[in-house]
Amino acid sequence: MLIDSHCHLDRLDLAAHDGSLDAALEAARARGVSQFLCIGVSADNAAAVKGLAERYDDVHCSVGVHPLDLQPGESLALDWLLGELAHPRVVAIGETGLDYHYEPEAAALQQQAFRLHLEAARLTGKPVIVHTREARADTLALLREAALPQAGVLHCFTEDWEMARAALDLGFYISLSGIVTFRNADALREVARQVPADRLLVETDSPYLAPVPHRGKPNLPQYVREVAEFLAELRGVAFEDFARQTTDNFLRLFPLARMG
Repeated sequence: MLIDSHCHLDRLDLAAHDGSLDAALEAARARGVSQFLCIGVSADNAAAVKGLAERYDDVHCSVGVHPLDLQPGESLALDWLLGELAHPRVVAIGETGLDYHYEPEAAALQQQAFRLHLEAARLTGKPVIVHTREARADTLALLREAALPQAGVLHCFTEDWEMARAALDLGFYISLSGIVTFRNADALREVARQVPADRLLVETDSPYLAPVPHRGKPNLPQYVREVAEFLAELRGVAFEDFARQTTDNFLRLFPLARMG
């Protein structure tokens, strides 16, 4: 059984399933997907992801504010975040992190919010889901500064092996998406070969980044199977063993997801 460790169920394009999220999830289950982690990206969608986790037994969620969803001039409140994290279906914090690709001028705001999420992780013991783009040095510096006792994950990883190794040394997991199947992703495939088997997760990041052969179409949780099949072949292991390993990894990283 597979787990889609990072998807945005509240944002899916459901045209392929006649507008039905029930049908989209059932299509994924039919392909061996046993759980879904629905990701929070803003204060506005926290209620939506919690609602989906309450509605479906095999959906859990995270709560946090994506670096590109931060509002200039507004400070994120630690009390608000801790209150949201107390919900029993919230198994993780995020996604949070740094993204200098689109908003390099917002670096200070993003760093302040990232530190707050990391403080919430320290206070709650829940793992943190990290988004990083064109911010390698600052992301690693803040993770080292936080020195969290529990693991977290760098999701939709697209960086080089040097950064992956540094994150692994800090106790983090690496999650790979459909990007690893793209024709121009040779460097990422080299990273994918080297990540230790017990520190690897798979995700869709749906509705974004559909894997080959669905690239260019809306991504769906059912396509996590294509990601996993590709990685199993790349790493030279049986698909069943790879699926079992990544599922075990997910449940180790997100222990609250074991509890129903």
